[in-house]
Amino acid sequence: MEPLVGRLRERSTLQAALDSPGVELVAVYGRRRIGKTYLVRQFYGARIAFELVGTHGASLREQLRAFARARASLLESRVDPAPPADWSQAFEELAADLERRRASGKQVLFFDELPWLASRRSGFLQAFQHFWNAWASKRRDLVVVVCGSAAAWMIQKLLRDRGGLHSRVTRRIRLAPFTLGETRDFLRSRRVELGDYQTLELYLCMGGIPHYLKEVRRGESASQAIDRICFSRDGLLRDELALVYSSLFEHSERHLEVVRALAKQPSGLTRTEIAAASRVASGGALSTLLEELEESGFLMRISGFGRTTKDAVFRLSDEYTLFYLRWIERHRGSAEGFWVTRRTSPAWRAWAGLAFEGVCLKHVRLIKRALGIEALETTESAWRHTARSPDDQGAQIDLVIDRKDATVNLCEMKFSEAEYVIDKRYAAELRAKRACFQRVTRTRKTVLLTMVTSYGVKRNDHSEELLASTVEMGALFGT
Repeated sequence: MEPLVGRLRERSTLQAALDSPGVELVAVYGRRRIGKTYLVRQFYGARIAFELVGTHGASLREQLRAFARARASLLESRVDPAPPADWSQAFEELAADLERRRASGKQVLFFDELPWLASRRSGFLQAFQHFWNAWASKRRDLVVVVCGSAAAWMIQKLLRDRGGLHSRVTRRIRLAPFTLGETRDFLRSRRVELGDYQTLELYLCMGGIPHYLKEVRRGESASQAIDRICFSRDGLLRDELALVYSSLFEHSERHLEVVRALAKQPSGLTRTEIAAASRVASGGALSTLLEELEESGFLMRISGFGRTTKDAVFRLSDEYTLFYLRWIERHRGSAEGFWVTRRTSPAWRAWAGLAFEGVCLKHVRLIKRALGIEALETTESAWRHTARSPDDQGAQIDLVIDRKDATVNLCEMKFSEAEYVIDKRYAAELRAKRACFQRVTRTRKTVLLTMVTSYGVKRNDHSEELLASTVEMGALFGT
């Protein structure tokens, strides 16, 4: 197996489960292709005494046969035992096997893709609850890891369970995509050296999904890799979108309806605006759907400056989904080299600028570090003001860092292939944004303009007058 890259916090959690004096039930969840199985297998290795992997759409009989094969591995038998009649019998057999097994230190039981094992009317969850409460919870030598891609299912059926598993999960890991820094390290571990700018360009298109990044070949530029992986007839990401959503959500067409509405407004929509822009009616169903998408890592909820949580803006945060809906869906099967030429177009530059804003919002901690305020208590939000009269001037700011030291940073994010130049027109826009923010919010705090860019800002009279600070792309690759 290749070495484990990044995931330092997650590794610490898995190690703590091993080091604790009692039994542990660890829940690991995150979207498809994120590397959950790889993380658990790589970290625990030979300590995994039993591993059962659920299969999407498999019948109960097929899942029980898989259990018998997993049990044969536990027993170190060349012949599979007879499949159990049901999950209650399966867990009775597993408990008996573990009672007879001698091992030094904690043993790990790994149930992968739990939502697929616990399909409707399968009886899996009830049998697992009994196994945990009647037997496993009394042990001191076990770490039980349950893993699933359907994050919403894991939360509702396991983490928030009010029945037999209520408050039984001792540790949880919500596995997120790689950060920019982890993406660079992952590529380097595979001897792919692209530099910060091309790594960022790759990230804008496919995000930090390890399974996608594995497709990048040594010696390719980012443009060549994107062209082959996303647009060629046999490219991995050419038809990935529907598969991703259908494997995670029941009635995934409703989730895609919301996602498509958000993709048309990259700066985000409120809950009311989402209901108006999609065919999903506002109410409990929409709340559940938004929570499922958020917990699965496809969208982020951004509070409005000085507003309640009801006024939060939802923003599509999955880079691949954004790229697919804007580019791949419209140009699949294009001539070879399509992306190598298209990436220099004005349409690409405009889209990349919006996508870069989303990446910056995911790396706010590193922006704060670059500004020297990482240890300072802050609140991050978005702000927008809609013009209410011909004399009024609207404004939108995608990142407001409200600090406890009576200061506010208004952050502008700009993606470019060279130093960004503030011209006379943009300087006037910045002044108007700042003035509008101060007037509408009536803040008494000091308001500072900050720019986050690829290669910094070219010094001129406008930048010297307006900017209090700048953050360059390299800062986003920190740890």
